[in-house]
Amino acid sequence: MCWLRKLPSVRPLPLLLALLAAVVASPAPGQFTATETGSAAPTLGDARTQKFRVGLVVTAEGGTCRDIYATLPVPADWPEQKVQILQEDVSPDVRSLRYRTLPGGVKQMIVEIPSLHAGDKAEAIVTFSLERMSIIPPVDPAKLSIPEKPDRALRVFLGPSPYIETRHPKIMKLAKATGEDLEGWQKVEAIYDTVREKVEYRNGDLKGAARALADGWGDCEELTCLFIAMARAEGIPARTVWVEGHCYPEFYLVDADGQGWWYPCQAAGTRAFGGMPDQLPILQKGDTFRDPDRPGKTLRYVSEFIRGSAKDGVGSPKVEWIREGA
Repeated sequence: MCWLRKLPSVRPLPLLLALLAAVVASPAPGQFTATETGSAAPTLGDARTQKFRVGLVVTAEGGTCRDIYATLPVPADWPEQKVQILQEDVSPDVRSLRYRTLPGGVKQMIVEIPSLHAGDKAEAIVTFSLERMSIIPPVDPAKLSIPEKPDRALRVFLGPSPYIETRHPKIMKLAKATGEDLEGWQKVEAIYDTVREKVEYRNGDLKGAARALADGWGDCEELTCLFIAMARAEGIPARTVWVEGHCYPEFYLVDADGQGWWYPCQAAGTRAFGGMPDQLPILQKGDTFRDPDRPGKTLRYVSEFIRGSAKDGVGSPKVEWIREGA
């Protein structure tokens, strides 16, 4: 339970969080579905369903606030997660509640409040139904290999990202030595085992892959970052999966016909390679994002965002972010 408390906020605002157990399933391009039977493909296991609330409560403090605009990441469909909107609770001061999807598949909820008088509150809270499935490792992973010519969509998962120093000399050297004379699944598993051997799990401030390797310890973010950095250094597409209160990596391999799938692994915690027994709500996947509301910034995670102006130079919006089980 490490990453949520360290997410960069746009301004110091209170954050309401809760760790939840959940459920999933739904197809996406280049990934597995519940009906695939290929021996190299991961398969979906048991499903669990839960309600999940995301939203905000805004209070105008010190005076009237105008032009309040906020964005929040919300759960989206993934092969192992299916999402439905059950209810939208919106107070009268909210002018609009809508959604958009950023490149990379991050879904955002957008809330606009034209004006809020001093002391008044406005809220926009959406209740989702999440069906989350566990993932079972492939029957015959020996058939899998590293993609020789990854397409444009995969190439973004081969370069550096914030805190994932793919080109750091020590990371490149360790990755090469770890994967030498190994192919496909065996190479990725060797990287996985090396990361867990070299970096002791310990909570701390975010410091990234290279520092964690040098220090010999880190939490789920550092273990995930180092695995991804080493995998990418060896030409293996890899990315971060952000779940409620935690994160873990996925890697991409293909079969003899060029069909590829994403395979998860638990970098921190109980060993799980190529499958994922945990069923926490998936919030987003990836670690290199652009948000049009934060131009010029590369984000490793698309966090909550709010802006607004004060009438006559006084007043400011105080926000309580909601992300919790319902």
